Amino acid sequence: MADTLYHALVLNLHQPHGNLEHLLQHNEWEAREILFATDRIPRSLTDYQDVGRVHLALSATLLETLTHSDFQSRAYGIVDCSALIWSLCNSPAIDMLGTAYYHPVMPLIPPADWPAQLERWRGFARRLFYNSDFQGFWPPEMGFCMEMIPLLRRLGYRYVLVDSEHVKPVEPMRWEDVRYRPHIAQYGGEEITVIVRDRDLSNAQESGMEFEWFDKEVRERTKNCNFPPLVTTCSDGQNGGWFRNVTPGSNFWDAFYKPLMEKTRTGASAIQPVFIKDYLDRFGARGEVTVGPGAWNTGWHDGNDFVQWTGTQAQKDALTRVDEVSQAIHGALSNATNIGSHNPELLTLLEEARWRVLRAETSCNFFWGDAWVMRCHSDLDQACECLERASACFN
Repeated sequence: MADTLYHALVLNLHQPHGNLEHLLQHNEWEAREILFATDRIPRSLTDYQDVGRVHLALSATLLETLTHSDFQSRAYGIVDCSALIWSLCNSPAIDMLGTAYYHPVMPLIPPADWPAQLERWRGFARRLFYNSDFQGFWPPEMGFCMEMIPLLRRLGYRYVLVDSEHVKPVEPMRWEDVRYRPHIAQYGGEEITVIVRDRDLSNAQESGMEFEWFDKEVRERTKNCNFPPLVTTCSDGQNGGWFRNVTPGSNFWDAFYKPLMEKTRTGASAIQPVFIKDYLDRFGARGEVTVGPGAWNTGWHDGNDFVQWTGTQAQKDALTRVDEVSQAIHGALSNATNIGSHNPELLTLLEEARWRVLRAETSCNFFWGDAWVMRCHSDLDQACECLERASACFN
């Protein structure tokens, strides 16, 4: 067994557009739980800046809400959102991961929309998290496919997180090598480092685990590693009772992560929290893999074939319409460029139509099936209306 077992903790935080505002008005306690769970992250790390290492991926729709002055005023008696953002930005124990603006399942949306989703998030996040270099990419819902690699590299991402169930080694590898070592994936003449999420340990992280169990389990899983293992656990950071529980000593931070940091600080455990970028700087990546298209597991779904978001006819029809409206908008934008149009009304309408489609691609619109799919159609309806008005400007 290796002398040191490295642990990379990754938490995803996302709220769809308008959801947190709606909850604060109509279900205040749930909104409080979400805000408390988010605010608890930097607070829990305050006394552990030397040993705490946490990766966060925040959707831009959540960041929009937390930075909006009206919402900040409404939430002030619950959480100081401005102070929260400052803490997230300035904590040396937190590393921000890049993601996509409206939190879409990337392989399910038109590839022509990939650059806008990623570039808009980076532009927005850079203004907030000016101390971050965004070396890692978090695919929303861990929805990944190899075709994403060239774009990720063009935007400067060093590594991408993927779920263990979809990773296949090009050459034979032992089970622990596949799961606990960074690898290289190649597509279209570009390559990127792949960081593998341990699905089993991540399930425990999401549902509730104590440090003693985790310590024993990690030691057992890595006992045959003849290299410094990187154990990566990824889950939502503000959903479920384990993260939302406000009772002291009864949530993820009090019952698991603080004991881990205490043991690390005193040298009582071989497990050491680490930033992925620091691990890569020291140990690099080894071995080539391919990553099959898929997502992480949610509830009773295993992430294969993206069935959580494509299982019903209503979901499939909405995704088909997303593709059709997106194509129409990209065609109109191309026409406007070709004719050299500087008509401000035309360009404004096309931009309005474009971001409506991007928002329609939000994963929640499909995950909740027929209950939310009409939100997708609502944005697409407004995009089509803008497109119709824009067409008059071409005449």
